[in-house]
Amino acid sequence: MRITTRGRYALRASLALAKLGKDGSPISINNLAEQENISSVFLEQIFFKLRKAGIVSSVRGPGGGFCFAQPLEQLTVKKILDASGEELNLTARDKHSENCSRIERCLSHLVWTKATELINGFFSSITLASILENERFDPGSDKAGGIAS
Repeated sequence: MRITTRGRYALRASLALAKLGKDGSPISINNLAEQENISSVFLEQIFFKLRKAGIVSSVRGPGGGFCFAQPLEQLTVKKILDASGEELNLTARDKHSENCSRIERCLSHLVWTKATELINGFFSSITLASILENERFDPGSDKAGGIAS
């Protein structure tokens, strides 16, 4: 698993949008790009994917921009990474794995599958709202979101 620049920027820009658009007002791509020092062209591509996934909506015209289409309490890091095209998958796959006759009994495959489930569960438990609350991360916490106060 590798989180690309696109995935990292999607999360950074989403957090910037959440901070800048607290009142629900749309924030322009140029404003987000300047705030996060990300190419506005690249950010447009990312936000096209986020809009297509229903994470953000856009407002056209003067004073337009992007705002969230869902409450921050429902938007998880996993949703943002998925929408940006990141695959959170540790399963060891190569060009031969599709035809592998051992896949059902392969013990190492079971390890990668379980690790993938844990990672996806972890990123699914962290919401934008919990990040903005500026709480410290504690992956072992029983508190929702893996966040401890």
